Amino acid sequence: MTTIFEALRESHERQRDLCDKLVETHGDTTERHKVFTALKHELYAHSVAEDRYLYIPLMFNDTGLDISRHALAEHHEMDELVEKLEQTEFSNTGWLAIAKQLAGVVHHHLKEEEHGFFQQAGKILDDSEKEKLAKKYLQEYEKYLAEA
Repeated sequence: MTTIFEALRESHERQRDLCDKLVETHGDTTERHKVFTALKHELYAHSVAEDRYLYIPLMFNDTGLDISRHALAEHHEMDELVEKLEQTEFSNTGWLAIAKQLAGVVHHHLKEEEHGFFQQAGKILDDSEKEKLAKKYLQEYEKYLAEA
């Protein structure tokens, strides 16, 4: 059975791929719109489901409180950068700089989760919880992707 960490890593790979593609786009093109929209939806579905089914449960444990707060703050930072991109003309020369900043934050966050947070969370959650949370996460994640 899939654990919460395995489920999250699948989305992380999609996020990395979309970020890498986004910073290779140029101008107000269909490709830039398509990749940005896909990344925006992926980040949103992932962060909502991850917040609810990994970080909120971890907040009930003293050890998990700090990592949860840190991760939630990084999710907020990504949300703000996505919003900034939405408010900037795709043809604006500053758009790519913001996209690169977003990609950097995403890559940093994913690395931090996979090489630190997940190990700490793995010590807090038992195997049964990891599987139950994965199921709930995937349902929520798919729901938000479908609504996009």
